Amino acid sequence: MAILVTGGAGYIGSHTVKYLQERDEEIVVVDNLKNGHREALDGVKLYPIDLRNQEVLDRVFKEHSISSVIHFAANSLVGESMEHPFEYYHNNLYGTMNLLKAMKENGTCKIVFSSTAAVYGEPEETPITENCGTDPTNPYGETKLAMEKMMKWFDQAYGIRYVSLRYFNAAGAHYTGLIGEAHDPETHLIPLILQVPSGKREKIFIFGDNYDTNDGTCIRDYIHVMDLASAHGKALDYLRKGNSSNIFNLGNGRGYSVMEVIEKARKVTEHPIPAEVEKRRAGDPAVLVASSEKAKKILDWEPRYEDLQMIIEDAWRWHRNHPKGY
Repeated sequence: MAILVTGGAGYIGSHTVKYLQERDEEIVVVDNLKNGHREALDGVKLYPIDLRNQEVLDRVFKEHSISSVIHFAANSLVGESMEHPFEYYHNNLYGTMNLLKAMKENGTCKIVFSSTAAVYGEPEETPITENCGTDPTNPYGETKLAMEKMMKWFDQAYGIRYVSLRYFNAAGAHYTGLIGEAHDPETHLIPLILQVPSGKREKIFIFGDNYDTNDGTCIRDYIHVMDLASAHGKALDYLRKGNSSNIFNLGNGRGYSVMEVIEKARKVTEHPIPAEVEKRRAGDPAVLVASSEKAKKILDWEPRYEDLQMIIEDAWRWHRNHPKGY
């Protein structure tokens, strides 16, 4: 019996595969490699297919007796989703529908879903709890929320139990430096900052310095990618014990401003990292910080890498050794 990891060659997916391998789990990966990397996987069976290929997907389930699924496969760029909503709905929703159909037809009844804090939209309160209203402000968040709701109805009708993990700003890399974050184009703050000491850009831009925060820059909750990986393992354990479907936030519960992240990166890399202030971007909330108390209590999950400097050190080890990615 194997765990199917969709999108397992991507950033968070590959780190979760690494974590599960360290637990001696049997893993099968499906990834169309549009954004994933073969090189991020070692010793894992990879099917380079798209979830929208129902026939081949069904064959994977039958060949490997899939007992549970961890579902990462999705388009996930906010800006791109605003420009290409059709592709986001077609890939994220149709792909998930095919996956759930294959699960239903092959008797697989456990799925851990990689969701996002983007389902909340503009937060009603801080820190954000799972009880906050969901009102996404972009197609990416809308599709993730629709995927959650699809799972809710498949659970009610077919008994496919799910855990949805809504996480905040993933960062860092595996401590070995062998795998890490490699997006093209890159949109995440920490790797963008580290492109400066890597020689890939001259400076980093700060979008707005007049927010209602201590230093005027936006505050975000950064969580180490290996803490996210362990949470997926804990969520799978939760379902294996027969528990009912549930939703959890994942974050450190502490926010860091853009300027704080830049200062930490300067310290870690010993590089001045020039920064230039630009005007605000539309739709950027001043503060996004998670409450993860529910996950800590019910999943018995606890972040191990809470220190921002440690997160950046791990990220820098990867980027320094792999300036061009994989």
